Amino acid sequence: MLHELLLALKGHYGGVFNHSNDGITVVPGLPFIHASEEVVLNQLCKLGTYYKDFRDFIQHYGSGLLAVHQPDTDDLHGLYMKCLCQGLNNVLEDYRQVLLEIEQDILHDAHLPVSHIACRLQEFHLLFPVLATTIDQVVSHKAHGCYILDILYKNATFGMPGVKNALNRILFVCHGLLFKQLSAWMLHGIISDPYNEFFIQRAQHGLDVTDRQAESDDDDLGIMGLTGRQLQKVHLGSEMEVTPHDTGQFCIAAGLLPSYIPVRVARKILFVGESVQMFERDKHKIKSTHKAGTIMSSREDEFAADLQELSKQPEFNSIGFETIIDRIRAHAAEYLWMLVCEEADLRSELRILKDYFLLGRGELYLAFIDQAQHLLRAPPVSTTEHDVNRAFQHAARNVLIDNDALLQRFHLTIPKLAKEKKKPESNSPQVEAETGWSGLGLTYSVRWPLHIFFTPSILEKYNRIFRFLLAVRRTQLDLQHCWSLQMFNKAAFVSPAASATWQLRTHMAFLVDNLQYYLQVDVIESQYKILLDKVNATKDFEAAKIAHEHFLASLLAQSFIHMKTVFTCLHEILELCSVFCRLLVAADTPLSARDTQQLENITLNFQRHSSLLFRILSGVRSQSGRPHLAQLLLRLDFNKFFTIMGGQFGST
Repeated sequence: MLHELLLALKGHYGGVFNHSNDGITVVPGLPFIHASEEVVLNQLCKLGTYYKDFRDFIQHYGSGLLAVHQPDTDDLHGLYMKCLCQGLNNVLEDYRQVLLEIEQDILHDAHLPVSHIACRLQEFHLLFPVLATTIDQVVSHKAHGCYILDILYKNATFGMPGVKNALNRILFVCHGLLFKQLSAWMLHGIISDPYNEFFIQRAQHGLDVTDRQAESDDDDLGIMGLTGRQLQKVHLGSEMEVTPHDTGQFCIAAGLLPSYIPVRVARKILFVGESVQMFERDKHKIKSTHKAGTIMSSREDEFAADLQELSKQPEFNSIGFETIIDRIRAHAAEYLWMLVCEEADLRSELRILKDYFLLGRGELYLAFIDQAQHLLRAPPVSTTEHDVNRAFQHAARNVLIDNDALLQRFHLTIPKLAKEKKKPESNSPQVEAETGWSGLGLTYSVRWPLHIFFTPSILEKYNRIFRFLLAVRRTQLDLQHCWSLQMFNKAAFVSPAASATWQLRTHMAFLVDNLQYYLQVDVIESQYKILLDKVNATKDFEAAKIAHEHFLASLLAQSFIHMKTVFTCLHEILELCSVFCRLLVAADTPLSARDTQQLENITLNFQRHSSLLFRILSGVRSQSGRPHLAQLLLRLDFNKFFTIMGGQFGST
């Protein structure tokens, strides 16, 4: 009977033991087995039932990779599943070894009591239920890839040393595969992942992308600028955090990322692999001696040895793991700094973008507005974009910009179809249909490898600022043109009505001039100085990239582009100034009754919007969180004239 018990403990039944829905049990009612012995035997047979289930699981999922050609199947598959089975089999080897020792004891003493066997197997009564629960979680959750590691790690927190040690042994086998994938990705830029199990994945295009709440460590550590977004991964049913890349190729699969690897570490891993792959793909474009090697060539053996040594530790060392990842990331960031900031001359590129997108070359845009005024004050047609770019090139030559190669990288764009504007209110001036100015944009062709610094999303932010700055500058020039008209023909503007008109122009010019000065001096120049100081003070690519993104965020915030109420108010004021200028240029002298009525409407609306602007700026004067609003108010109300006039410009 004892040998039949040993067979039952290894999952084989028959004779004294049978198998039912309750597992392996003693055949009830046998005359040579006492009732008390039957209880002990049934308790031992639970181990045999567990062992049989484990053996079946290993045979089913560990013998092959399964479902490799059937991606829609619900069956579990993959390399991590095979590693799980291998680790489980290693743990069960201890159980089999104990059974072998018990068999030897039985051969030496045929009258060995069952209690001796129960005592020898006592530890497995604690271990096997935990292993069974862990396997059930893997199967019920349809765990795939690195998600299996997360389940094992969480169950390994069990307090019993024997149980924790067994699960860590299984984790050790699975971590061997993880470290091999990490080495291939971080040192060679290779995704060695035929079954989509690694937490670095190729991005799934065409799926729904939504904004993700920013993490506490939401510093941008992706090579193309992490912005924290989610993507549903259909075939795995997990969330994917998309890191914008120049080709949108790779992302962090949040559903596959083990919980004991922080998101900030995963972003560093993504950054390093993207850096290596980008360099390998495009290193033929490099003109320096770096072409001969790779990003990691100088320290590849060192980093590979560190990862190999870490993989040999019996338990996952999270501190040591992050330390090694930080060292590899620092090396990649320093290399990219040399490539992007030194060899590609990042500082010169920043100056170029400031000159063209942020109107640093003011004389160019003065000439351009003069050249393109007749093209863009009407709704655009099919040839408008081509004509505008010719005017831009001509304006550049007029101001002695002779760098044709640089100018060819800039291109002005105009939407093909004009959008319909909201109809104005009955008491507002009738503005003309959308003009070419309203849709004018600027694109820029970025040289390699600066494309990893100036991504499409970054250039779009520059473009939004460009449109607003150009609108302010154009309005300022229109008001100056009206002033020259007044100076040219002073005799025609001596009546009281004309005096009120020119006082309105003066108030408009005062507001727009101070807004222009605020944007160019208080915002752009000051923030650009801060950016250059940060870039010059670091040798880290990521630090420079984060500083640049903070620079753009500050420009958007302090230009009020992200503040809908202030931006809308300023936009309406600029629109009223433009309508006012067009009216004066086109009207006869003296003004007709219709022109006078429209001028009164313009005056009334300008007073309303300037009053609204004053209330908004005054309302946040004491808020330290938005000091830029108080700075603009200081520009407009430095002598308290704005306050004395009740917060209205344009009134007498």
